[in-house]
Amino acid sequence: MPELPRLDAAEAERMLLKAGFVLLRTRGSHRVYGNGALRIVVPFHRGKTLHPRVTKQGIEAINRARKDDS
Repeated sequence: MPELPRLDAAEAERMLLKAGFVLLRTRGSHRVYGNGALRIVVPFHRGKTLHPRVTKQGIEAINRARKDDS
């Protein structure tokens, strides 16, 4: 299995927005993005790298969104 990229919150946000996700709401330091029925929560802590599990969930959500669009 290929190694996941190490992303910070700003990079993850750019990827989600480019894939058609929109910012639904913010609560504290967490931002919720959605695309149809798909939702992803990104913790926005400046200067910190996202946990690999959050990165994996984001990539899977982007892949599902692209699959749904086709």
